[in-house]
Amino acid sequence: MNLLLAISLGIAISSFSQQDIKQLQETARTFQKQGDYANALLVLNRALQQKPNDLDIQKEIAFTYYIQRDFTKAKESINPLLDRGDADVQTYQIGGNIYKATEEIKNAESLYKKGLSKYPNSGALLSEYGELLWAKKEPLAAIELWEKGIEVDPNHSGNYYNACNYYYYAADRVWSLVYGEIFVNLESYSTRTAEIKNVLMEGYKKFFTQSDAFKKYDSKKKTEFEEAFLAIMNKQQSLIVTGITVDNLVMVRSRFILEWFETNSLKFPHRLFEYQQQLLKDGLFEAYNQWIFGALTDVMQYQNWTSTHTEQHTQFNYFQRNRVFKMPPGQYYQMKL
Repeated sequence: MNLLLAISLGIAISSFSQQDIKQLQETARTFQKQGDYANALLVLNRALQQKPNDLDIQKEIAFTYYIQRDFTKAKESINPLLDRGDADVQTYQIGGNIYKATEEIKNAESLYKKGLSKYPNSGALLSEYGELLWAKKEPLAAIELWEKGIEVDPNHSGNYYNACNYYYYAADRVWSLVYGEIFVNLESYSTRTAEIKNVLMEGYKKFFTQSDAFKKYDSKKKTEFEEAFLAIMNKQQSLIVTGITVDNLVMVRSRFILEWFETNSLKFPHRLFEYQQQLLKDGLFEAYNQWIFGALTDVMQYQNWTSTHTEQHTQFNYFQRNRVFKMPPGQYYQMKL
């Protein structure tokens, strides 16, 4: 009976200890957000005393030194973790950020390669390694990594963000629009979202600036998906003769979706287009377009629209904030078929 009691007490103490450590980590994160790094480190070190060699706690310590900009201690904290057998994706991310911050580019690149040799399908590592190559002025190597990230880890938003910007500046009208819109649905409420919404608006303006976008497109790289996209979008030229506005973008994009599902949806199933079709059926497509483009074109007009379409605006906001947008695997068409 005493032995059973001792075992029960031991389990209870162990369970309490685990909860206590998690609470300490949450407390430390609160201090991090407040910029009180000294207290964050004090709490994390207290947690490490209770659970020595814990990877998550040690990562938090290295990250705290990083955001405190104490890069010497950050490196001292992260380096032993990078050689551990249980080093995870986040370990390599933190290490990469530390070495990028100290402009030790070769070390950062070696670290990303090491991480990707262990986690080849990590969208986060592919995205961040691509950003490093972009900073090194190696754009073709960077986009190759971002494309791989989109293919193998289709719900990591960073690769869409980077690829959208790359294709926009490369004057690629299809993938900048497709990847940009996927991004704003995966990452709907961040500072990057507002940036990509603007890229989308400017991208549509550039798309329709050409009298025949299909002929102007690089035929050597065109995939069947791109051909289908261009052919349908090109038919909408007559709708935008007075310029790009939210209203005519709603018409252009509505007609695109209707024709896409008549001609291409079986060959090229695509979650983004399925989502747009759902919004059309539910009467929320106009509100969705207002959310993306409205405030960018005319703030006063957007505010007027929301006040005169209160029910639609409210319904869309509720739907938007309570749904999870996910890209399924296998819907990658950025290659010759």
